[in-house]
Amino acid sequence: MGPLVPDIIGNEFNLILAMIIGIFFGVILEQAGFSTSKKLVGLFYGYDFTVLRVFFTAGFTAMIGIIVLDHFGLIDTNLIYINPYFVGPSIVGGLIMGLGFVIGGFCPGTSVCAAAIGKIDAMYFIIGSVIGIFIFAEGYPLWEDFFKSGNLGNPQMFDTLGLSQSMFAFLLTAIALLTYWGTSIIENKVNGIKKPAFRFTPYYISLAAMGLIISVSAFMFPPREDYFFEKIEDIAFVNSYPLAEMTVDEFAFKIVNKDPRMVIIDFRPIEEYKKESLPNSKSFSVDNFFEKEPDRMLRIRNNTYVFAAESELDERKMAFIATEIGYKNIKILKGGLKNFRKEILNFEPTEPSNKIEETTFKFRETAKVVIPKLIKDNKSAGPVVKKLKRVVGGC
Repeated sequence: MGPLVPDIIGNEFNLILAMIIGIFFGVILEQAGFSTSKKLVGLFYGYDFTVLRVFFTAGFTAMIGIIVLDHFGLIDTNLIYINPYFVGPSIVGGLIMGLGFVIGGFCPGTSVCAAAIGKIDAMYFIIGSVIGIFIFAEGYPLWEDFFKSGNLGNPQMFDTLGLSQSMFAFLLTAIALLTYWGTSIIENKVNGIKKPAFRFTPYYISLAAMGLIISVSAFMFPPREDYFFEKIEDIAFVNSYPLAEMTVDEFAFKIVNKDPRMVIIDFRPIEEYKKESLPNSKSFSVDNFFEKEPDRMLRIRNNTYVFAAESELDERKMAFIATEIGYKNIKILKGGLKNFRKEILNFEPTEPSNKIEETTFKFRETAKVVIPKLIKDNKSAGPVVKKLKRVVGGC
């Protein structure tokens, strides 16, 4: 459940890794010609759209990569930092940055790359950037109100446009491919090249086919939540899905004996859970399955996780999701908490018909007295708390 830092890659090694990646990134920028101001300026004058193609390609490649990693549960998208969006300041800042790019011929990244190989104009650009940062910082009280105005939070484009994640990814990739074609036409016209922008050669056909595959792949990897929510709507499928069960008597026996290896995962609404929380239980919601903190808790070896809800059907739905994600030692409480109350907490003794029933009924009479006391004395652990360790950064 990425990001990899700090859970897999330590903070110290992360700095070393960042330096290595940065060196390779700079080498690639320089080899692609980004160390010359003509490359970036060409975007504004129409004779070279390499910068646009590179950043468009980086954008939809990263987008598809995140979709695939999220589908297979290899990244926790809740931990990916999304910059807050301020409408007015973003427009003004974009105009200032764009003007700086076209005048200076560099962006912050390419200017450092060019300065590293001795480009004097890039060094002046960096000095100008530092002066601009200083002016902004010193004059911040003057434009602080405007800087914080028009806050729309942390929006995602597909939510803002009312599209599904897959549809947005498909459309953005398709727009990128059309943009490549359109900018090639503009380049040829500005540079006086007579050849058509797209030719039916193996090279161009292969590029078009790869682009089509990438755009369609967005529909092949829907968000895990959407896949699971669609599956649990099929009641017949949920009821037929093979799951391990625990009887109410075994459940009560483990509670009475305070078995530390039995962890109760309670899926009732938090208000109901607070009224009656069982010992060694944790309040859960379906969203917790896709977060990092619950993931750690549910992977402790040798524990048995008993899913409890009012109805067995709700338990089955949650257990299906947990099992498909890859959690082990999952059991459902047979008949749900409704049956547990009826058979244990509100047990009404009858005449036993055999020795087994006699023993069972005797235990239930004991459990009927002991468990309510344990519930009363239990200090609720409360819901799972999501501790976000957002990883920030970017160009």
